[in-house]
Amino acid sequence: MAESVVNPEGPHGEAPEGEATRRDFIHIAAGAAAAGAGVMAAWPLINSMNPAADTLALSTVEFDTSKVAEGMQLVITWQGKPVFIRNRTAAEVQQATSVNLSDLKDPQTDTERTKEGHQSTLVVLASCTHLGCIPTFGTGDYGGWFCPCHGSHYDVSGRIRKGPAPINLVVPEYEFTAGSTIRIG
Repeated sequence: MAESVVNPEGPHGEAPEGEATRRDFIHIAAGAAAAGAGVMAAWPLINSMNPAADTLALSTVEFDTSKVAEGMQLVITWQGKPVFIRNRTAAEVQQATSVNLSDLKDPQTDTERTKEGHQSTLVVLASCTHLGCIPTFGTGDYGGWFCPCHGSHYDVSGRIRKGPAPINLVVPEYEFTAGSTIRIG
């Protein structure tokens, strides 16, 4: 007589309630393999979104502000954008600190826009906050910058005073690293 083989997983491969079967293991293993393959296929796309090495190299720039004479400004490039570095005179600093904040469209004190101990040095992006034109210094109504494209007037602290620009000239993240050297970015 032939022996009958009893399937412990039942006639349809089902285990008693609460116990795992080989079929469950195969499903879990196949799901994990598919997830791993998906991650491996997506990785080149995700990695291509990281900044290139040349972009990372431009993420910060250092500049010695002692090269800027009092009352003058230089334009440097940071991340492909022009940046004004202005060495303001004592009269310009006094003018900037004496402005009534209620007169400003985007109220911000001069102290918030400069670093402590370096109030004469102003660092702002050289791009009008209206449509991105480059303003010129000394031609506006408030002794600061004037945007010739649409008529925005900024004061000596780079704060919008008149015109269509919605906010002040942007102060990038920067710090004084040693003496008169600043690091932007």
